[in-house]
Amino acid sequence: MSGLMQRATTDRQPAIRSSALVRRFGDNEAVAGVDLEVQAGEIYGFLGPNGAGKSTMVRMLTTLLKPTSGTAHVAGYDVAADADQVRLRIGVALQEAALDGKQTGRELLDLQGRLYGLSRTERLRRVKELLELVSIGDAIDRRINTYSGGMKRRLDLAASLVHQPEVLFLDEPTTGLDPTSRAAVWAEVRYLNEQLGMTIFLTTQYLEEADALADRVGIIAQGKLVAEGTPAALKRSIGSDVIVAKVAAAHAASVAAVVERLAEVDRVEIAGDEVVMSVDRGAAAISPVAVALAEAGVTVEGLTLRTPTLDDVFLHITGGRLQEDAA
Repeated sequence: MSGLMQRATTDRQPAIRSSALVRRFGDNEAVAGVDLEVQAGEIYGFLGPNGAGKSTMVRMLTTLLKPTSGTAHVAGYDVAADADQVRLRIGVALQEAALDGKQTGRELLDLQGRLYGLSRTERLRRVKELLELVSIGDAIDRRINTYSGGMKRRLDLAASLVHQPEVLFLDEPTTGLDPTSRAAVWAEVRYLNEQLGMTIFLTTQYLEEADALADRVGIIAQGKLVAEGTPAALKRSIGSDVIVAKVAAAHAASVAAVVERLAEVDRVEIAGDEVVMSVDRGAAAISPVAVALAEAGVTVEGLTLRTPTLDDVFLHITGGRLQEDAA
């Protein structure tokens, strides 16, 4: 895989930087003043439900949509003033793969190389290298309309890498894929980052995807960046453990009123038929919680002790579950 990517690493400016970035559609402010920095060589996970502003943010950073106001720089260039320079340095795989079903996979990759001005020798080399990276096999010479969803996603990823980009944007790359195909995409993303040092901006609705892949995570809700940090730090911010009481939704408020008085419980939040309690020491807290609920005569369908998740972080910050909002 030598030669797949050889870049100078002396320039340590952020790979992506936005300042007060805004995009409006009429009266709707889809992105509402986002400031962020992504360092070179980092995987940055951008979490949020549908309609939160994730895809609009990606479209601005990849020069497909002009900001209403604010600024953004990618690979050192302004996305509005120097769009052509940005495009030469980025790879983009959007939610809907823009693939011509009548082409073969090899024809698509060759065409992508032609569009970036690669010579025939360079194109042949790049296709060979990319076939070692993405698991398409003999299907590379079949028409794309015969590919499975997972194969199309992997081919689209390969097409975004033909010109050896500095920064790769992946917009929900595993949505709709089966677990095996999703694992394959994860493995390819890790390889690009760990072995080749590529900066990756990854938007996703899948909490486990962000947790598994991202060095840092940004959570966007209603067009605003509402939290940012490593997955571990974000989860620690809401407590060491979480106790979840599953109840009838109509009884959730009364259950919350009982447990929020306990000294062992730091914070209580309601999400539908779940009452979520943040605690420092779950093993010590779960018994007092159970006793208090029993003494209050509250019917609880289940009581679970677990460690925090990114969805718990989202619930704490926004008052809703990310997966529920996504659905």
